[in-house]
Amino acid sequence: MSLSMKTVPALAVTLGLASASFIGCGDKSEDSGSFAWPDNTDAVVANYSNIVQASYEDSVTTATAMNTALSALTADPSEATLADAKQAWLDSREPYLQTEVYRFYDGPIDNPDDGPEGLINAWPLDEQYIDYVEGEDAAGIINDTDATIDADSLVELNEAGGEKNIATGYHAIEFLLWGQDNTAPSDNLAGQRPHTDFVRDGSGTAANQERRSTYLNVVGSLLVDHLTQVHDQWVEGADYRTSFESDSQAAVEKILTGMIILSGFETGGERLQAALDAGDQEEEHSCFSDNTHRDMIQDVQGVLNVWNGSYGSVSGPGIKDLVEAVDADLAGRLDAQINESLDLANALEIPFDQEIDPGNDEGNARVQALVIGLQAQEQILFEVFDLFGLSVEIPE
Repeated sequence: MSLSMKTVPALAVTLGLASASFIGCGDKSEDSGSFAWPDNTDAVVANYSNIVQASYEDSVTTATAMNTALSALTADPSEATLADAKQAWLDSREPYLQTEVYRFYDGPIDNPDDGPEGLINAWPLDEQYIDYVEGEDAAGIINDTDATIDADSLVELNEAGGEKNIATGYHAIEFLLWGQDNTAPSDNLAGQRPHTDFVRDGSGTAANQERRSTYLNVVGSLLVDHLTQVHDQWVEGADYRTSFESDSQAAVEKILTGMIILSGFETGGERLQAALDAGDQEEEHSCFSDNTHRDMIQDVQGVLNVWNGSYGSVSGPGIKDLVEAVDADLAGRLDAQINESLDLANALEIPFDQEIDPGNDEGNARVQALVIGLQAQEQILFEVFDLFGLSVEIPE
């Protein structure tokens, strides 16, 4: 999904779904030279880079393991190899989702020139652009025998003719593993694609099994390649990381921008409020696998990682330390709110499509509570921006 951006000097109210309203700002952006940056600013930025590198490294490792599982499935389709591939997909999502807080500032993941985010995690996805759907057995690239299935072709086809025409990335793989989720939310089931969709001995359950297998292997390899591309720009000594760390004040502005937009606009708005308003399982982020609750949890966890300055074995000064050095009360309020948001995300019940069902008042309330928590989190982060005299580009 492409986003248009609007620059705002400091404090803003809720972003909602696609617009922002603003209140008076103590605009320090024109006088930012008078702001005394804490002595630990460089250390905070350097530790952030370490966290980014480590989490992308884990993303590459788990995507590689998934790619191996996809190859095993297509080489020997069975209930067991399909189950293994599904679990590998779920495992691969865990570290990647925690990297989404590094988006929204034109870094290696989503810069306008060659950022591969749209090839990695684009959503929502029109299923029939890729493969058959209920009532349309011949739909999709897979069933169009005139369409070439290779890396260059699928990259070119991604979002061709419309932003829902997703051909690559996590959600394309998810659809190919689970298939459409045509079950009722009350059935507590994800998509039910059979392993026989990949069987090529004449006993398969859908046409073009060979092309479906080829497609799955191509998108699995592409995902590893694109994640590696991003990871390699964050290793120590890489051009982007070196440039990023050379201006620590600009780096902090980027870091906070990612935290703000992921909190309010993306997770609170595009992924939660939109799905709640629609009350439709087609609007949930991981609608084929019913893994949406993990999407929400790990997005908030990613913000907490940057706040605390820790991820896995990496630990050092985080944005929390930077804010504490200037305004301990503000740091305390933001710390409490991020942790509350994570608690609210963990309180979502499984599956998420039941939570947003229009008849589930309690589930709707849990989702709305998380939206409100993320909006509050966003607003306190804007206070940090105001404190530091920064400006932020937010989606319109």
